[in-house]
Amino acid sequence: MADLSPIDLQKALSGTDYPTDRKHLVDRARENHADDKIVKRLHGLKQDHFDGPNEVQKAVFNE
Repeated sequence: MADLSPIDLQKALSGTDYPTDRKHLVDRARENHADDKIVKRLHGLKQDHFDGPNEVQKAVFNE
């Protein structure tokens, strides 16, 4: 997703405790007032369980 940067993703997920699931990522992004494109991307992820931020980043940018 070219219009989404890793920095924007990190800001959106700031304060996330891992491991976590997709629903909590979406909730955290909303709490952090993330852009709709980030929230939609997280909501649409196929993977549901994440052990850390690197795993989230791989899923977001490689799906």
